[in-house]
Amino acid sequence: TDRFSKVGSLPKLERRDIVKETKESYTYLKSRTSDLINFDLDTPNESLYVECNPQLLSWTIENLVKNAIDAMKGKGNVSVKIFPKDKYVNINITDTGKGLPKALYRKVFEPGFTSKKRGWGLGLSLAKRIVEEYHNGKIRVLSSEIGKGTTMQISLRMVP
Repeated sequence: TDRFSKVGSLPKLERRDIVKETKESYTYLKSRTSDLINFDLDTPNESLYVECNPQLLSWTIENLVKNAIDAMKGKGNVSVKIFPKDKYVNINITDTGKGLPKALYRKVFEPGFTSKKRGWGLGLSLAKRIVEEYHNGKIRVLSSEIGKGTTMQISLRMVP
């Protein structure tokens, strides 16, 4: 797709409403996911603007949601919450999957790391590059509990 032709070169950033952009990614994913996955979207009523590349940022959110679904083995709850904090917008993606030990919180972003039987282990390393290098944001494992689930967080600086 067009999104991957952008990886490697510096992407063009545009002022976008992150609430609207995330809702679009969420709607797209929900329509293509099993009914065994319960989705919850919690967003503010107001628009929150960031400088972003919409294609790369939507790919990143989709990747985090797909990882959440994989961690739940196709059945459970995924919640996406967007909220402002100080000068940032946080996007939290929470699942009811298998969880991660604290020792892996940073390691999951290394190229080649995977806990899946299939895949290359590149999704989260690419997501980190997109968020941190291209968008000057932060991505991290906010919290995780074995057998209960994980919350991933993207933080991006708001613009007026």
